[in-house]
Amino acid sequence: MNKSLRNTGFYGGLLLFTLFAVFPALWGVITVFKKSADLYTPTADPFLYHPGPTFSHLSYLFTSTSFMTFAMNSIIIGVCVVAITLLLSVPAAYALARLSGSWGARSGMALFLVYLIPPTLLFLPMYQVVTFLGLADSIWGLVAVYPTITVPFCTWLLLGFFKSIPGDLDEAAMIDGCSRFGAFLRVALPLALPGIGACVVFAFSLQLSDYIYAATFITSTGSMPISVGVPTQLVRGDVFFWQSLMAADVIVAIPLAIAYGLLFDKLVSGFQSAETSATHA
Repeated sequence: MNKSLRNTGFYGGLLLFTLFAVFPALWGVITVFKKSADLYTPTADPFLYHPGPTFSHLSYLFTSTSFMTFAMNSIIIGVCVVAITLLLSVPAAYALARLSGSWGARSGMALFLVYLIPPTLLFLPMYQVVTFLGLADSIWGLVAVYPTITVPFCTWLLLGFFKSIPGDLDEAAMIDGCSRFGAFLRVALPLALPGIGACVVFAFSLQLSDYIYAATFITSTGSMPISVGVPTQLVRGDVFFWQSLMAADVIVAIPLAIAYGLLFDKLVSGFQSAETSATHA
């Protein structure tokens, strides 16, 4: 009896927590298909469609705004940022993990501290750098800036994954004739693929959610990513196109939530490994 009560309490609490976590996404999906009269009626049930659902707001997002342009800009920026991040952070994390003594872990923590500097302190000097490079009002300015955030974090995260791979495997590969780079490519890199996947999701989602840099560096509609373009076109003074805003939010958020859910264990294991290596530094 006591075991049944404990199980009921456990699963009941888990259900409540799940509903609490899913509620924002559920509310967004419901709002997308509501008519304006239903949305602004105080006595209407917020979970029901009293005049009936409509697809007009979803259609408005795709036909009357530049949402597809914003989405394409975000995809281009995200792919470039992910490529630059992996190109720099993967070899850096491997080198730090194989660095003898405690300097590797300490250097990893120093990189992570760079990630903790808030963008509100950096967007003005970064704008000067972007202007100097001639990349202002261009998606390439964001491609140049975002790796300054993603590379330190991903290097710190991957440091934990490479630390968990025994160095004896590298030495065995080199005894068999591999170079140091060959051992990295054939042994360490495949074993670190889950961590690399987590870094891909993190780097891509960061540029999707950033507003400060995008709003500072981009002014023309044709170069705006989703984070700036959608609110610019769907918030006009005191008029909010709530249903279309929610549609854009759901379209972006749900795939990212699925990706984070699939890689959640890898993220947690990377955090734990990196924290362990920092503790022993």
